[in-house]
Amino acid sequence: MRTLSDIAEEYEFLEGDERYRLLIELGRELEPMPDALKTDATLVRGCSAQVWVYPTGETDRLHFLADSNAAITKGIVALVIAAVQDRPAGEVAAMDVAEALAPFDLKNQLSSNRTQGVPNMIALVREHAARIAAG
Repeated sequence: MRTLSDIAEEYEFLEGDERYRLLIELGRELEPMPDALKTDATLVRGCSAQVWVYPTGETDRLHFLADSNAAITKGIVALVIAAVQDRPAGEVAAMDVAEALAPFDLKNQLSSNRTQGVPNMIALVREHAARIAAG
């Protein structure tokens, strides 16, 4: 998976439809999430499309699997995951993920329908990290 800074660098030089294509490409690059993990327990609430996030990994290296049934939304969840993937749980729990995603200006680049679930994706990831960090 690409780093968030690498993605931001590429995103900065793109406009309009090219940014959509990059998000779709990021979604395609996500590590496959087995269908068996796409359950009510891993479903992110409040998203216009279905989004699943499944945490794996340990305290020193959190890892997430994610998927969505909508291409753009899958790209958005890929951005969220890129911000936290393979980082220590304590770091993710304390991290301002929304600030890390600020260079993408998602609220102004995408419809509110597409971005409404982003805070819930971030909350789920940070809550899991906090639980793991607390032991």
